[in-house]
Amino acid sequence: MKNLKSVELLLLDVDGVLTDGSIIYGDDSVEVKTFNVKDGLGIRLLIEHGINVGIVTGRRSKALSRRCGDLGIKLLFDGVRDKGKLLGQITKETGVDPRNMTFVGDDLPDITLMKLVGFSIAVSDAHETVVNIADMVTLAKGGAGAVREVCEAILRAKALWTSIIKQDYNALP
Repeated sequence: MKNLKSVELLLLDVDGVLTDGSIIYGDDSVEVKTFNVKDGLGIRLLIEHGINVGIVTGRRSKALSRRCGDLGIKLLFDGVRDKGKLLGQITKETGVDPRNMTFVGDDLPDITLMKLVGFSIAVSDAHETVVNIADMVTLAKGGAGAVREVCEAILRAKALWTSIIKQDYNALP
């Protein structure tokens, strides 16, 4: 693919991509994650325009499950040790050819999947090795609008952005 026009499925890592990579543990063993609302709107815009979004992450978190529910993300693969080995299952579940998938990562566990999809993206504060293999690097850092940047780039590549900025945002699900 090597461009975003053919994207049918956007896959995202979580810690360091949807969040800034910080994990807060409360005294009662509750794990807290902070998500960027602008990233959320970008994800909702993709879904609204027929582009599926999924999560592939090494950690499990109730906060993540809740965020996915809030955004309408149905593809959630958490607790994944080898992200590259999951590609066959993702293809089977979605019917999307890996060449039409994009994955956004930030650290070494993301490399295998980044190398297998049609277009790979690193957030600006990703590990240097990840940045070096990515087809695109965001200007924004993980958890600080990087996912929104990716979503808008996909929507622009598909010539959907002009109609989006004219729509009523209160009508979004």
